[in-house]
Amino acid sequence: MSETTYTVTGMTCGHCVASVREEVGAIDGVTDVAVDLPTGAVTVTSAEPIDAARVRAAVEEAGYQLAG
Repeated sequence: MSETTYTVTGMTCGHCVASVREEVGAIDGVTDVAVDLPTGAVTVTSAEPIDAARVRAAVEEAGYQLAG
């Protein structure tokens, strides 16, 4: 089991959270996505480590950016 937390910028509402959760959750191997709107923290849980580039692409597809 792997768990990695990223910071996503630009989220302002529940719709933003749902969009990020949906796109990141669609990555093969992801078993859970927890999003904390006030901090922008997105915690991705998966069976095996997920390449950060795949997470970045999913976040960008949702219309947001990874910090850093």
